[in-house]
Amino acid sequence: MEDRQALLLDRPVWDEAETRMLDAAVELIAVRGVGGVTVAEVARNAGVSRPTVYRRWASADEIVRTALLRATVSLIEQFPEPARSREQIVRDVMRFSELFRTDPVYGRLLEREPEVFTRYTLQRIGQSQRVILQWLATAIELAQQGGSVRAGTPSDLAVMLLLIAQSAILSHNTVSDLIDEPHWSSELWHALDGHLRP
Repeated sequence: MEDRQALLLDRPVWDEAETRMLDAAVELIAVRGVGGVTVAEVARNAGVSRPTVYRRWASADEIVRTALLRATVSLIEQFPEPARSREQIVRDVMRFSELFRTDPVYGRLLEREPEVFTRYTLQRIGQSQRVILQWLATAIELAQQGGSVRAGTPSDLAVMLLLIAQSAILSHNTVSDLIDEPHWSSELWHALDGHLRP
């Protein structure tokens, strides 16, 4: 099943050395925040030389972006089969949102460095969002074939679905005094479902 989903989505793969370096970057983000990620620290913690790091990434910023991309891919891999109906899409996006909020990397950014999260995820569409959009568009197209999602270009519907979920996740802590968790989840569910409903 996982191979089938992997064929549908174009995902990057990292070798053993890259994985070690990205693991080191994630540990630095968890302890020191994004500002604590330097090429020298990544090299030291991964047990490699700085030139080895630079052969793969030109800067600490690129390392952080790749660490976020890997975190995104890891989350999507928890959904080995694409959704095939509106109900399944909404269910998967809700579950993805919860996994995202509790992810060691993204959860840390949302809680302690929301401005950094904004810089890396909202100022431009990066590779992480493109992976999510491809995942969503694939499911939307399948659900359209079954008639449970309205007509429209799947990639266009996927963009707005991402914006709805992303905005809700980013604002979650801000509005926690105004709406409790069950009602927040319910309203997000209705927003996602309403966007896709024929």
